[in-house]
Parts: sequence; structure tokens; C-alpha cells
Amino acid sequence: MLDKSGNEPLASQDTLRSACEVAVQPLGRGKATAMVAEEVPVGVLYSGIPHAVMMASPADLEDFAIGFSVTEGIVKSAAEVREITQQQTCDGVELNLVLAPERFQDFLSRRRTRNLRGHTSCGLCGVEDVADTRADTPRAPAGQSFTQAAIRRALAALGGHQELHRLTRAAHAAAWVASAGDIVLVREDVGRHNALDKLIGAAMRQGTDLGAGFCLITSRCSYEMVQKALMASMPAIVAISAPTGLAVRTAAAAGLTLVALAREDGQNVYAAAHRIAEH
Repeated sequence: MLDKSGNEPLASQDTLRSACEVAVQPLGRGKATAMVAEEVPVGVLYSGIPHAVMMASPADLEDFAIGFSVTEGIVKSAAEVREITQQQTCDGVELNLVLAPERFQDFLSRRRTRNLRGHTSCGLCGVEDVADTRADTPRAPAGQSFTQAAIRRALAALGGHQELHRLTRAAHAAAWVASAGDIVLVREDVGRHNALDKLIGAAMRQGTDLGAGFCLITSRCSYEMVQKALMASMPAIVAISAPTGLAVRTAAAAGLTLVALAREDGQNVYAAAHRIAEH
């Protein structure tokens, strides 16, 4: 977004809700102010039943609610969430989701059989046994091929979509990129997992085809980022930072294309290189 002169970039109201101005004292200079990222506790409830509390940027929270529910395996699509209400509390924000009846019954059954204490944004919420990290990992869809040039094009454009990071230098971004390299959607958050959940939720709410393109993230690519991409039926993920070994093995086993250490002058392909053309 630009100001009226078309020069200085302006932040949207959603972005401004996720940042605040604080006093700072630069070393060797006088007092000044700086914009810092906000993070608030966000509680996720299903028909009033608490499920998780995450620390997140307070913007695009309905997108987050949908994406988190999909990557947690509670719903398969946005259509299975009938209503979302958002309530500000003295401690943070509560998101209450009303699920389709069959999904709510599944949620209740899961709640009875799994320990849901100690949630973090690790992507392993509700897992009790180490073996469960391998369970129910879906296969990546066939997807579409894309080129190295498409990756370079998306990388060059991404900075222009990172409003919160530009203001605070403290936010991750997750972008959905069409096969030709055009950025379709971007969501930001102080947490890399949250940014990806917000992107997934936004894409599903808008009916974006997540089989035609790739996901671009500004963070490292760990196991849970691969798992979230697979739960959302994404065929490929491109990370600016490095992957972990488990992320590489999981992506390879599921047929997910994994590109990391992505820069405009080169990228490394760690799994399922068949979707990437040379040019």
C-alpha cells in the first residue's frame, strides 16, 4: 500500500493492529521510538470447549482459526466450520468455532482419547506417542510443475508484501505462489507456524486452488511445516532458510517437493525434484 504521493509505503489497518510504538534509547544517541510486533494469547475453542492457546499476531485470526483446524486434522475444509466468533478478553482473544455435526463428534472422540495439554505452536498438538508423528501423514497431490524462474520471481516480489515485517523486523511470512511465480496470498505472524496456518485458512476461505503452485515461507522448514503443507494438500514448499533432516525425510516419503535455502541466485532441492523444470 502506498501513500497519496505514491512513494512511501503505508501499512494496512490489519497490520497496524499487530504492531505498537514503544520508546527506545539507541546507544550513543538520544531517545527515539520504534515499532514492535504485538503477540497475544489466542484461545481456540470448539463449541465452547477449549482446545489450544497459541501466541500469535492479532490479525487475520479467522484465517488462523480455519488453517489451524485443518492442519490439526479437526476439519478438512473451511466448509466444515459453520461459524467463527471472536471475543476480546482481558487476557487475549478467544476464537470459538462451530463445526459441522459430524466433525464436532469426531472432535469429541479425539478429545476423549488424546491428551491435549501443553499445546505450543510446534504442530504436534495432541500427540502422545513418538510413533504418532508418522501417523496419518497424507501424500502430496500431483500438483503442477514450476520453474526455477518462478521461484526467483516470487522471492523478488515477496518483500513488497511483508507489511508487518517492514514495520517491526519481527514477523514471518507465508505466501501462496501460482505456478508462474505470481504471489496470490500472503499472511504474516510473529510465529512461523501461525503464518502458515493463516495462509492455509485464507486460501481455503477464498477457494484458492492449493494444488496449483507452491508455498513460500520466510523461515526454516522443519517437520511441522511440512506436515501442515501436506494436511492442506499443497504439492510443494519453498523455504528461505534451511530444512531439518526429519522435514526432508517426511517430504520425500510423502512426495512433497521441498526447496530450501532459496535465494534469487540459487536454491537447493531436497525432495521430489520432479515438479521443478530447469528454466
